[in-house]
Amino acid sequence: MEKSLVLIKPDAMRRGLAGMILGRLQAEGLEIRALKMLHVSRGLAERHYAIHKDKPFFNDLVEYITSAPIVAAVFAGDDAVTGIRKVMGATDPAKADKGTIRADFGLNIQENSTHASDSPENALKEIDLFFTEDEIFE
Repeated sequence: MEKSLVLIKPDAMRRGLAGMILGRLQAEGLEIRALKMLHVSRGLAERHYAIHKDKPFFNDLVEYITSAPIVAAVFAGDDAVTGIRKVMGATDPAKADKGTIRADFGLNIQENSTHASDSPENALKEIDLFFTEDEIFE
């Protein structure tokens, strides 16, 4: 079964949306394998967003994700990465399909309520950033 990392970002946490977002993913048949609330450190944020290090918005991403606690989760299911990204919608909420999480809850391209791994390979790397092996239940 494929796994993916899901982050419920500060904007969604401030608005009390974590339960609804997790519930929408579970309603799609995805299983929670790990779940925790944490305050992302600057170091973890920089490692998580390392792919964007040379982009002008890198510091804004780091400042935003460290601005408030988040929920990190590992979901599993058949073709989990693609399924989660479909339910979440496009990164820019203004371009996301109606009824997706980001269209319904996202405020803008940065404050779009959620993050999900973009490939099975990246999912494994991202999961390792946020969870130890003994925190993931099979």
